[in-house]
Amino acid sequence: MVVIRLSRGGAKARPFFNIVVADKRTRRDGRFIERIGFYNPIATEKEESVRIAQDRLTHWRGVGAQVSPTVERLLKQTAAKAPAAA
Repeated sequence: MVVIRLSRGGAKARPFFNIVVADKRTRRDGRFIERIGFYNPIATEKEESVRIAQDRLTHWRGVGAQVSPTVERLLKQTAAKAPAAA
């Protein structure tokens, strides 16, 4: 099964996550198929905290990729922020 999940990067006490499409059997920070975005939990107001390529997300969901609960939560948060900003 293919899953859309977070892959941790960054330094100790300064997390940074890539949003990746990967095989469910691979380890969290291991091999992935495609990087479709990022999440920076410690971003300031001036910096972008979440970026997701919507076209690639739609593609992977269309071919059956499952979204992890954390990524689903991030998607809902960005969808809620988008109409407020527009």
